[in-house]
Amino acid sequence: MTDREFTCADGSRYLPIGDHGLIGDLRTVALVGTNGTIDWYCCPRFDAPSVFASILDADRGGSFELAADEAERTKQFYFPDTNVLITRFFADDGVGEIQDFMPIAEGSREVDRHRLIRRVTCVRGTLPFHVRMAPRFDYARQSHTVDLRGDRALFESPSYSLALTSSVPLDTDGRDVYAQFKLSEGDQAVFALDRAAEGLRPRGCPIAEAESEFCATVRYWRRWLSASRYRGRWREVVHRSALTLKLLTYAPTGGIVAAPTTSLPERISGERNWDYRYVWIRDAAFCVYALLRLGFTEEAEAFMDFLSTHVPLCTECDNGPLQIMYGIDGRRDLPEQELDHLEGYRGSAPVRIGNAAAGQLQLDIYGALVDSIYLYNKWGDPISSDRWDELCTLVDWVCRNWDQPDEGIWETRGGRKNFVYSRLMCWVAIERAMRVALQRGLPADLSSWRCARDTIYRQIMKNGWSSTLHAFIQHFDEEVLDASVLMMPLAKFVSPTDPKWLSTLDALGAGLVSDSLVYRYDPEVSPDGLQGPEGTFSICSFWYVEALARAGRLDEARLAFEKMLTYANHLGLYAEQIGHTGEQLGNFPQAITHLALISAAFNLDHALG
Repeated sequence: MTDREFTCADGSRYLPIGDHGLIGDLRTVALVGTNGTIDWYCCPRFDAPSVFASILDADRGGSFELAADEAERTKQFYFPDTNVLITRFFADDGVGEIQDFMPIAEGSREVDRHRLIRRVTCVRGTLPFHVRMAPRFDYARQSHTVDLRGDRALFESPSYSLALTSSVPLDTDGRDVYAQFKLSEGDQAVFALDRAAEGLRPRGCPIAEAESEFCATVRYWRRWLSASRYRGRWREVVHRSALTLKLLTYAPTGGIVAAPTTSLPERISGERNWDYRYVWIRDAAFCVYALLRLGFTEEAEAFMDFLSTHVPLCTECDNGPLQIMYGIDGRRDLPEQELDHLEGYRGSAPVRIGNAAAGQLQLDIYGALVDSIYLYNKWGDPISSDRWDELCTLVDWVCRNWDQPDEGIWETRGGRKNFVYSRLMCWVAIERAMRVALQRGLPADLSSWRCARDTIYRQIMKNGWSSTLHAFIQHFDEEVLDASVLMMPLAKFVSPTDPKWLSTLDALGAGLVSDSLVYRYDPEVSPDGLQGPEGTFSICSFWYVEALARAGRLDEARLAFEKMLTYANHLGLYAEQIGHTGEQLGNFPQAITHLALISAAFNLDHALG
């Protein structure tokens, strides 16, 4: 918990990306700024059109403002061991706070309500507050009407409706609703935002009910977190990462989104703005690994069910039996389009929805997926015969197709290449499948698998090694560095103390590392089809920590890890990248960053003893 200035330090209309907390109900989420404004919210699910999107256009995107009028500074923190967010306002005449949360309504019709509760309390003195709800439906493309009756306002658009219930009198200008009110010490006000749809009875939210919902939400998150087996040195940050990964899980299918936002830029005013509200096979599989290490087997089982139920194998598709990503409901078609009417975060256009990278060939996803299945079979429940048959289909395809160029883990748009990381993860896919077959005596074409596995190994050692750089390289065609090879010892492809690997680690440290922060590659020497530089990639920074630890360089590893923790936002959350001055960049928060944190903490703990 750290102090935050109430207004943007640079005078802009946008808070820094990192000046936000996350709340959710396992179907969708909202971003709440340190100024008390909800400026990103899609309902009823992660990939639905936005209702509030002022983080992408401060004027046109829509928002839900709630704040103390005279606050000079704010603090924001999570209610301990939960995803209930508290924003505190400090003024000369008192202290107030907002408790933001979304109740978890599993197993009932109430789950479709997607209730978002904002409970305001004056804890000291007397403070004036203001509230303004300004929805802009369908990414601000649809108009709406307002019907204000007593304590309830109904917002209706052609495709969607929301109801706001308030414990204070509301007024309207015909488009938005607003109120000014004053609270004295001990007083409360409650605002509840519900989806309004057929079959959902209009429902108020008196102060007593808000208290009940608050307690139930706290109990849910604490009960869930109590299953964690982690007792190491960094329990608080590891558990915050676990809670964040859970928030990014879509409960109806078990899919895990890469991030809950779209088009937050990897560089201010740059074009690297993508929609991450989908299930990347790689990211979700890595998340399963992280959650399994902590003891959350139900989430792993849910993702396995997502694969079996919602992701049928396509044996005749040009890019293989799996896409790199799917919709949270398993849909394959994710057409990319640009929303020209939104200016983008701090003018960083274009704003995109959908993702054209869904059609790319990225061979590494098979290694990530098979490794997660191997770990689930080891730490969770033995996989079924049907899943084994599906896995064999995947591995047989990998054995036939691993030796071809692809777009690689970083989804470059500069043409396919023979990426070392892609070959590495094809090796992982075959090797892990062989382990499962041998451990359980399952039928498999082991001789064919072994031949392919060994051929990949020899090719990487021959063509993926640069005697000039004394390092493993990005791809076979040029001698350039890439941080993805940090996965080599983590995947057990090479010994963490192998001389070739130690030389690679030194080369990466000299060429891509800056104060523990790791660039994934240098786009100037390895063009990726996009313009401009980017920030350091946080997952690579945590991979670097783990590689150092496995190499026995424990002092360096611990220092690098502790430095990385200083780059988290005030709540312990990470975006995809860290900018030149330490700011969060890219979609936020990023699942794969938090899973890498968990893995690095777990393995560094083990190495330190």
